[in-house]
Amino acid sequence: MSAKDQAAVIQLFDLLESRYAMRVIWALSDGHPQTFRLLQDSVGGVTPNTLNTRLKELRAARLVDHTGDGYRLTPQGAELARRMTEVQQFAGRWAQQQARAAMAGVAATPAAVHAP
Repeated sequence: MSAKDQAAVIQLFDLLESRYAMRVIWALSDGHPQTFRLLQDSVGGVTPNTLNTRLKELRAARLVDHTGDGYRLTPQGAELARRMTEVQQFAGRWAQQQARAAMAGVAATPAAVHAP
């Protein structure tokens, strides 16, 4: 990965690590525009000030846009949401593997304690 590509990844991750940024993208990923109030309810637990700040940042990054119907993802934002779905699928498989490994560790622990 080139230094330029690495910088772009870091810049995107910095944006997405901002509190509620990914939740806003998830909430808008169904393609339906949402008003500020509806988006606030969809995201859950976000204050109006924080949501306003995230929306400004996501709009500046051209991931979210505001139309007469409300907020919606731009084509770039929709692509990011699709890629986040890939991460979600990976996370599900990973969590299952972690659970199996933990169960195997728990099952192995008592045997190890009782071994001569």
